[in-house]
Amino acid sequence: MKTYTVKAGEIERRWFVVDAKDQVLGRLASSVATILRGKHKPTFSPHLDVGDFVIVVNAKHIRLTGKKASQKTYFRHSGYIGSERHIPFLRMKERHPERIIKLAVKGMLPKNALGRATLRKLKVYAEAEHPHEAQMPEPLELGH
Repeated sequence: MKTYTVKAGEIERRWFVVDAKDQVLGRLASSVATILRGKHKPTFSPHLDVGDFVIVVNAKHIRLTGKKASQKTYFRHSGYIGSERHIPFLRMKERHPERIIKLAVKGMLPKNALGRATLRKLKVYAEAEHPHEAQMPEPLELGH
């Protein structure tokens, strides 16, 4: 018996659309990361990008549990002395809600070239409209 490994030409990619309205950020991000990596498929290979595309809509309606909405901050640094920035979650949610989900999913992917390629298959939109109707995405119900 030989172990079957999927070849790059045999990878079939599907498109899924996820509604983030009233979803908890971490639970949504972990489910999306699993689909992006392809861990839901029997042909999963850790060294290949076998995952599917995911479209997340209604990103501005994401929620956090507990006091995290008032306490969570996002850190940025340009590399220059004294240039660190701490952006509160609520300000990020009103200005760039799609970044919240993208950063949460990015933290759950591998920190290498494969992780960066995987993240490119994530499309996040603040509202319910998205320009990917031609790909005929399937609605995805998350099990949380």
